[in-house]
Amino acid sequence: MRHMELAGRKSNENVIWTNTMKTGKCLKSRFAICVDNSEYPASLELHKLYRVVPDDDAKKDGDLRIIDESGEDYLYPAEYFLLVDIRREAAQSLNKSFARRT
Repeated sequence: MRHMELAGRKSNENVIWTNTMKTGKCLKSRFAICVDNSEYPASLELHKLYRVVPDDDAKKDGDLRIIDESGEDYLYPAEYFLLVDIRREAAQSLNKSFARRT
C-alpha cells in the first residue's frame, strides 16, 4: 500500500474486466472486488467490494487507487482486484452507501 508511486516500476496490466450487463449503458468501472489480500490483510478484506479512485498514473504502473478499510485511498497492485462494471443506478446507490461510511 502506498500513497505515492515508485519510480521505474513496470506496468502489469493483469486486471480482469467483467461486464455485468447484457443491455443498457455501463459506467466506467469504479468498483472492484478484492481477490488477494495476502500482503495487506489489515487494509483489505478478501471478497469485499471497494471503490476505485480514477488515477491514470497508477494504472500505467499496474496499480489501482482503492479506498481501503482505513477510509483513505492507497495504491494497491491491480492484480489484487477484479474490476466490475455496474449499472448507473446501482453505482449511484453504492456511492451513497460508501459516502455514509466515511
